This record gives sequence, C-alpha cells and structure tokens, in this order.
Amino acid sequence: MSKRLEGKVALVTGASSGIGRATALLFAAEGARVVVGARRTAELDELVREITAAGGESVALAGDVRSEAYAEALVALAVARYGRLDVAFNNAGTLGEAGPSTAVSEAGWSDTLAINLTGAFLGAKHQIAQMTRNGGGSVIFTSTFVGYSFAFPGVAAYAASKAGLMGLTQALAAEFGPQNVRVNAVLPGAVDTDMYREMNGTPESQAYITGLHALKRVARPQELARSVLYLASDDASFVTGTASLVDGGASITRS
Repeated sequence: MSKRLEGKVALVTGASSGIGRATALLFAAEGARVVVGARRTAELDELVREITAAGGESVALAGDVRSEAYAEALVALAVARYGRLDVAFNNAGTLGEAGPSTAVSEAGWSDTLAINLTGAFLGAKHQIAQMTRNGGGSVIFTSTFVGYSFAFPGVAAYAASKAGLMGLTQALAAEFGPQNVRVNAVLPGAVDTDMYREMNGTPESQAYITGLHALKRVARPQELARSVLYLASDDASFVTGTASLVDGGASITRS
C-alpha cells in the first residue's frame, strides 16, 4: 500500500455501508486517521473495529446530516481526537421519494434536498472553516450521473438534489481555492449498493441498467473508493471544481 494519505485526517459521512464504508476502509489503509459518520451506530462501531483491527485509527459519531449541529460535531471530533482535518468525503445520501413527479409530495421533495444537498453544504461549511485554519484540504461530494449526463423518469428529487451539488462544488472551489482548499465531486454510474438494489429490485431492471454502461457491468463500491482516494490525495493537487465521472461509460453509451 502506498500510504497516500499518511499523516492526514479524513472525515467520511454515509460510512455505514456502500461507497462510504469502502472509502473509509481505503482511507485508513492509506494511512489516514478516519472520523466516520452515519445514522446507524452499530454499523459504524463495526467499521471502527475493522479499521483498528487492521492497524488503523478511527472514531465514529452517529447522527443526521440534516443537522448543522451534527456537521459541526463531526469536525470538532476530528480536531479533538486528531488535531486537524485534511479530507472530507460528503457521501451521505438518499434516493428519496420516487415516482411520478406530479405525485411527489412537498415533504418528500424537501427531505431529499435536505439530505443530499443541504446536508452536504452544512458539512462543507464547517469542514472548510477548519481546513482553512490548518493550511488547506480536500472536500469531495458524491453526486451522480443521473441528472448530469443521463436521466431516468420518476427520480426528480434525487436528480435535482444531486445536480445541485455540481453548482455547490464549483462555487466552493472558486471561493476557497486561494486558501488551498480543493472541492470536487465524484459522479458514479450504477454501483452495487443497497440504494442500487432498492432502485433496481428485479433481474430485468438490473440487466437494463447494466446494459447502459460501456463496460456492461455495474461498479463495486471499492472501485469508487479508489477514485475518491485520488481526489483526496496530493496526486490531485491541481484538481478542483471538477465533475469526475466514474460511470463505466454510461455517459457515452448509446447501444
């Protein structure tokens, strides 16, 4: 292992499963001390045990990303335990209320935006404030190819909230670049996670989604984690404000 994050402190939300869990494990293996957050305490505790059993350092705090107090507490925990914050992966998200857009409730719409977009903003707000105190850092959001290079019916709230992250990425990158804070978004194609299986619960649906990708398969969470690692590391020291497609060619496939 190259230890590309040696000496760095990283924060990962949505870390109890899927892309977030895989990324937390990879960050720790690459030398980072990792603060992990999600709603589910038991899953976070198991993740911390796995990281420490492998020789890494990690601490968990469960909570709801819709709460600004939680965003602030995660950063405070990183500083109290490890002295600084260098990397933040704002990965927590939800599919939200799906179905015909004319039938989506105002509450469902608002809740999806609160988790996927406002929660990411609240996290970044406090993460960047700390990073500017310790000389810079890297903030990464999980967006999606849905609503960027591809569209599906019935997921308007999800698509709008995730597309909003692109504007947020660019605005923050421009604002805080002079203070050595890089801000990027990773845009996965289909990834074999709980959310993917929730959206595609039949063999026919999964076959259709697989066929949309040039590689004719969906990704493993670990494949996305390696792309996030690149953006987190100094290998991406001149990369900011980008929409990094990790979509298996879904954005260019028409057959």
